[in-house]
Amino acid sequence: MESELNKLVTESINPNTKDIDQMNTLDIIKTINEEDKKVAIAVEKEIPNISNAVDVIYSQLKEGGRLIYIGAGTSGRLGILDASECPPTFGVNPGMVVGLIAGGDIAIRNAVEGAEDSKQEAIKQLKGIDLNKSDVLVGIAASGRTPYVVGALEYAKQNGINTIGVTCNPDSDISKISDISIAPVVGPEAISGSTRMKAGTAQKMVLNMLSTASMIKLGKVYKNLMVDLQAKNLKLKERCVKIVNKATNVDRKTATDYLQKTDYDVKLAIFLIKSDLEINEAKKVLKNYDGHLSEAIKSVNS
Repeated sequence: MESELNKLVTESINPNTKDIDQMNTLDIIKTINEEDKKVAIAVEKEIPNISNAVDVIYSQLKEGGRLIYIGAGTSGRLGILDASECPPTFGVNPGMVVGLIAGGDIAIRNAVEGAEDSKQEAIKQLKGIDLNKSDVLVGIAASGRTPYVVGALEYAKQNGINTIGVTCNPDSDISKISDISIAPVVGPEAISGSTRMKAGTAQKMVLNMLSTASMIKLGKVYKNLMVDLQAKNLKLKERCVKIVNKATNVDRKTATDYLQKTDYDVKLAIFLIKSDLEINEAKKVLKNYDGHLSEAIKSVNS
């Protein structure tokens, strides 16, 4: 175990922070910030792999499949965070993007010692959600060697399921198993081995790209506006009004009237304003274009 850890970039000692415990507060923060600046550059190098992964995810989601994240500790929590934000942001079914974590739901808030070492637990959880060939499994582990995640990816591969690995170490076990490997190498952490820092930031950036780009391709965004936003509270209702206003340049009252008419369906409200169609006809056109608002607008204004 010790020799394996010593080989991991994420576990190595950072020469830039070796005296961080002797620094004043300002220098501690500056030093951490300097390390954080390296994250986006590392992610940038993985753009071709991220793009390939998005194409696979989009293809499966379009046909009714699911995006499944699985990880332990920080990695698992990041997957759950990204999954939980998709329904309110993009108006998708809560089951479309799923996050699994070693140790189960209690591990979201508490460390569950030993859970990450069990391949069988991962397989049990995947069977529990009926993982199948229509899905895409994204295994997340900064080290690239977590048994729980390795076991999940091995099980998926054995059953002909698309797999993607997200890690921060090159040539890792996860990278070798996965169909597509995304491995931004961010270097040693400011605090040795604390992969909730740069590695966690890199993983979050990658997961944001995977889900957001997939949702854009699914027609959940018009220009750069969240047009499938769910108005679950007063703040979100206000955001809906602003989105309609920005997309159409109508005044606040008109935007609100159309939103009330469509039960706060932002996309439909915008399309009604842009097309002058009746509501039922507008719904049919949007359906014909799989919810892609730009294409629907072009079809009626050409």
